[in-house]
Amino acid sequence: MATRLSRRKIAAFYADELLAGRDIRAQLAAYLVETRRTREYELLARDIEAALADRGVLVADIASSATLSSESRKAVEMYLLDATNAKQIYMRESTDSSLLGGVKAAIPGRELDATLRHKLNQLKASKI
Repeated sequence: MATRLSRRKIAAFYADELLAGRDIRAQLAAYLVETRRTREYELLARDIEAALADRGVLVADIASSATLSSESRKAVEMYLLDATNAKQIYMRESTDSSLLGGVKAAIPGRELDATLRHKLNQLKASKI
């Protein structure tokens, strides 16, 4: 039986292995199955992204009302690099038809909202 490790230790190890260029997905999956922790995979994925962020590699979920142009994508990347002091950014992009315009970025520990709805709400709140 495999030793039960904390999610944080697993995440730190996996992040280090990823950054070293080693693909250990199969071993991680086998460990989760063997220790009967497969239901923790979403939490573990979040912990791995946080561990990567601690090492200067940011994984960001980007939502926009339409597909980003290459210029917009680069602007979002530059903004995230400046706002987070990350060395490297990986963006998972999605479109969200409920957004009026702008971009929303979810990164480990916080969300950056530059959507039109958010800006309108800020303007509305400042008038009161």
